[in-house]
Amino acid sequence: MLRKIGLLFYYLFRYPVFKLMLGKIGSSSRLISPTITGHNRIFIGSNVYINDKAWLACEPLTGDANAALTIGDGTYIGRFSHVYATSKIEIGKKVLMADKVYLSDNLHGYQNIELPVIDQPIQQTNPVIIKDGAWLGENVCVIGASVGKNSVIGSNSVVTKDIPDYCVAVGSPAVIIKRYNFDTKQWCKTDKEGQFI
Repeated sequence: MLRKIGLLFYYLFRYPVFKLMLGKIGSSSRLISPTITGHNRIFIGSNVYINDKAWLACEPLTGDANAALTIGDGTYIGRFSHVYATSKIEIGKKVLMADKVYLSDNLHGYQNIELPVIDQPIQQTNPVIIKDGAWLGENVCVIGASVGKNSVIGSNSVVTKDIPDYCVAVGSPAVIIKRYNFDTKQWCKTDKEGQFI
């Protein structure tokens, strides 16, 4: 009964507010007490679930007037996740993100040793693209890189280079340890270069 009341409250009061504030929010999407900055640059598909205390931000701090954060249909984003775009972050359809995942297409500058890091400009990295069906484990960081379709990134991994489709990657920095072999129709172990063992 309480769940039904909560859903009714959400769709009568909170969903219309999100619909007015965001660039787009699709039908049946639920955002549970998020922090949001750059509302009109954030585009959320249908049936998206963003769990408690996530932070979604899209601010053109590096000068990209077309900065956008896009989240595809059916995606789940876990508690305390942090997604910060200054140019382009795209999360595909049916992506599964565990709690405390961090996605960023930017870094703090630190080149000038005469200035505290907090006083240095934000630097743009490559766009972050999380392709359809990917799974990011708890505490994963993806900074200026892409994760391929139906790929898996193990918990606590840091992705700074692109991970292709149908791979399993782990570590800091993340390296591929498995790939899907279409000839044998199995997930197979790989060496450090991503070649089947």
